[in-house]
Amino acid sequence: MKDNSPKIVLVFIAIALSILVSILISSFIFNLKETFSWNFVAFSFVVSFMTAMVLLVFVNRLVFKKIERILQHVKDFRAHGDTSITDVDYSKNEINNLDEEIMAWANDRKNEIERLKKLEVYRKEFLGNVSHELKTPIFNIQGYVLTLLDGGLEDASINRNYLQRAEKSVDRMIAIIDDLEAISQLETGELQIEPERFDITALIKDVLDAQELKATARGIILTMTGEPKPLYVLADKFRIRQVIVNLIVNSVKYGKEYGETKVRIYDVGENISVEISDNGIGIASEHLPRLFERFYRADKSRSREQGGTGLGLAIVKHIIEAHNQTINVMSTEGAGTVFSFTLKKA
Repeated sequence: MKDNSPKIVLVFIAIALSILVSILISSFIFNLKETFSWNFVAFSFVVSFMTAMVLLVFVNRLVFKKIERILQHVKDFRAHGDTSITDVDYSKNEINNLDEEIMAWANDRKNEIERLKKLEVYRKEFLGNVSHELKTPIFNIQGYVLTLLDGGLEDASINRNYLQRAEKSVDRMIAIIDDLEAISQLETGELQIEPERFDITALIKDVLDAQELKATARGIILTMTGEPKPLYVLADKFRIRQVIVNLIVNSVKYGKEYGETKVRIYDVGENISVEISDNGIGIASEHLPRLFERFYRADKSRSREQGGTGLGLAIVKHIIEAHNQTINVMSTEGAGTVFSFTLKKA
């Protein structure tokens, strides 16, 4: 009975009251005249029922129409507030519809508040990381300049050395700012992807050749599994080069000495999959979900020693997503790490 529309319930109540009233009136008249007439009973029922129906229409206009308007306002507010609108089953009554819509609205607001809290935490972490990353080179430059002003400028044994160190710190600041600008442009769509048809195999070979000296210095072997044939993709060649360089450089920087970095290319239907793996120290599982965040470092001290900005993987993720493709990472501590991404086949 609780799932029936209040209008239907009121109709049943009106019928029941009409029957009761007609019986009472008929009994009263019978006691007065001691005569019984079905016509009078029927007339009493019709009059009582019509009176009840008039009251029903009044209640409907006074109460249910207002409830329906409130329901519509809530739905409209939710529709303009966010896109997570649940379907309402209009076979149920208006009260249930209103209750469900308000509960769904409340859940949406709760989820929105939780999302904003997470964003606030992320914002604070991001500002703290930016401050920390820029503070180090700024303090270094300040120290070098003060040393030169205090007399070091006239000392030929240190002036050139300190100026070169200051230049490195400036270069580091410029690299951080450039990376932040690139991420911002990718997120806002200002940095347009310019797709072209090119051989991804040739591009990877070119990057491996360019990184061979750095890899050799750490005893790391760079290999491309087998000799894959030319495979053409439709993507922004310059940006994809950035992705490949970043992943291979990271593999060389953070892989173990005398290890190996392998690149594999797979033809997977409409896409080409590129996989870059190493047999290095690996990444702990708790770090993997946040690995592509800005400035996030699994090993902070070691990462800064290597001179990275902490933005490389965030840029990689944004570039791949700007191509409407995906990038994934799998890693096991002590066994190595595998990055893989897809590109549309040309």
